[in-house]
Amino acid sequence: MTPAFDIDLGNGRDTAALHYPASGSQRMLMVLAHGAGAGQRHPFMVATAKGLAARGIDVVTFDFPYMHARRGAPDKAPVLEHCFHAVIDAGRAFDGLSRHRLFIGGKSMGGRMATHLGAQQVGGLKGIVVLGYPLHPPGQPGKLRVEHLPSIDVPLLIVQGERDAFGSPAELEGHLKTMTAPVTLDPIAGADHSLNVKGKRGPEVFESMIDRIAEWIKTHV
Repeated sequence: MTPAFDIDLGNGRDTAALHYPASGSQRMLMVLAHGAGAGQRHPFMVATAKGLAARGIDVVTFDFPYMHARRGAPDKAPVLEHCFHAVIDAGRAFDGLSRHRLFIGGKSMGGRMATHLGAQQVGGLKGIVVLGYPLHPPGQPGKLRVEHLPSIDVPLLIVQGERDAFGSPAELEGHLKTMTAPVTLDPIAGADHSLNVKGKRGPEVFESMIDRIAEWIKTHV
């Protein structure tokens, strides 16, 4: 069972979130945001949430306002950030999660927004997990999204496909050196921006990735 709850964002906006209860909870909470093109019920998001929950980590997913309202274009960053903050507050208040150690993260745009919150020093935050950081738009390596990274003061894990058109691990490395917070860059051989690997190895690579994310979270409590 995946309990759902509604969140009032103010100014006529709202959203819905899903709680994936941990199996043998270890009192850790991951608030996980989706990417620009698909919401929290996308198979990747569901599989990631279920995988972490199976490894002892409670997970809360949600839809950004534009996705909840079924609009095409993502909201501006301040709206996305406000929603993320509201979901964190709601998640912390949800049925026994208030004392869990807090981690945030997301896929692509959602992961980028998690780093924005990290740069704003969210209270009680233990770490950030990004699944495919969108360093720049495809084919536009000059349009970098890195200005806020040095302001992050909690550990950061970036899982990045080696064939990511939004920025390869090699492209990311130089920019991550500007950060003083501990950073772990986990390159996935053969993976694209969606962290997909062609062929029969795909499911095995995914499960191994979830194992490493869960272990990183447990190491940083």
